Amino acid sequence: MKPAIYLDYQASTPVDPRVAELVAEVSAEAYSNPHAEDHAGGWRAAEVIVTARRQIAQAIGADADEVYFTSGATEADNIGVLGAALGAPEGRNRIIVSAFEHKAVLECAAAARRHGFTIETAAIKPDGLVDLEALDRQLSDDVAVVSIMTVNNEIGTIQPIAEVAERAARSGAFIHTDATQAPLAMDVDVFEWGVDAASFSSHKVHGPKGVGALYLSSSAPWRPSPLMYGGGQEQGLRPGTLPTPLCAGFGMAMTLINPAERSRVALLRDRLAMLLKTSFPSLRVTCESSERHPGCLHLHLPGRDAKDVATRLQPSVLISTGSACTSGVMHGSHVLLSLGWSVEAAQEGLRISLGRLTTDAEIEAASELIGRVLAVRAD
Repeated sequence: MKPAIYLDYQASTPVDPRVAELVAEVSAEAYSNPHAEDHAGGWRAAEVIVTARRQIAQAIGADADEVYFTSGATEADNIGVLGAALGAPEGRNRIIVSAFEHKAVLECAAAARRHGFTIETAAIKPDGLVDLEALDRQLSDDVAVVSIMTVNNEIGTIQPIAEVAERAARSGAFIHTDATQAPLAMDVDVFEWGVDAASFSSHKVHGPKGVGALYLSSSAPWRPSPLMYGGGQEQGLRPGTLPTPLCAGFGMAMTLINPAERSRVALLRDRLAMLLKTSFPSLRVTCESSERHPGCLHLHLPGRDAKDVATRLQPSVLISTGSACTSGVMHGSHVLLSLGWSVEAAQEGLRISLGRLTTDAEIEAASELIGRVLAVRAD
């Protein structure tokens, strides 16, 4: 059996072999608790953590003491949204999130309702970008948190996050961005962006699963309240023993990001789109005119159920649909619905995502296999 063609990089990236080697090495040699201060084993593990923290900070334009390790971007989102809301001064009781945020942001924002907060949605225009003028009208001095995703995980659009932050800062709000998809899509500089907090994930950048990071600016208007309590690790913001090997792998993965990869991947993405349009002329590329993640190719396939297409491609081509199945009932993707798509159209959305290991040969083969499936109407 031929190996599967992996085209689901925005869901998770393969671990870089160099990262895997380091994770194994640290697991074998720096196994002490990094918080053990009384012996050389703990000191050695702590040094590994310090190095990884510095590597991540350098990659995102932050200071090392502004990087907090978490279990992943979901936990970082929870601290950056719910934690920031709970830490807000009295009188700030509104949270603004965009309509196409990851569920990690939407659900923790919704949880804030139990603490007396109201949740409002920032509108998204059909081009996949936040409506800045509408956002301006929502902002006032009673807003606690504004959270707008930097790069969308489904359609790949890149937001003008610095403009968002500048406008939100005028109201004195705490500004968070889910930057999970950003490092492989664009140059990251959280200082230039002007955000107070940003979430990152190791397994989106060819690092190991199970570790992420929250950037928390030293000049943020206030400090988020911790959502967990324990031994006081991570400056009391996020307790728990840090996973030394995973942190090391995450740090190395961030150093291995090569901006030149983006141009190569974008060329492959555009070639795949061209080939698929040849075999299925009614296909439309979502938000094609907007700046997008170079590896993201989101498609609207009129008359085709995207989940059926993805299933028929198994096990040859691994891709994701633009819909989610909950309790056996198909719902349109909230991301696509936020763009004004109908539920029926949203179920015709297909996400293909390319990355570092994608080859020319895989694109040719994938286009042929996908084209064959699209040529046959579902029963």
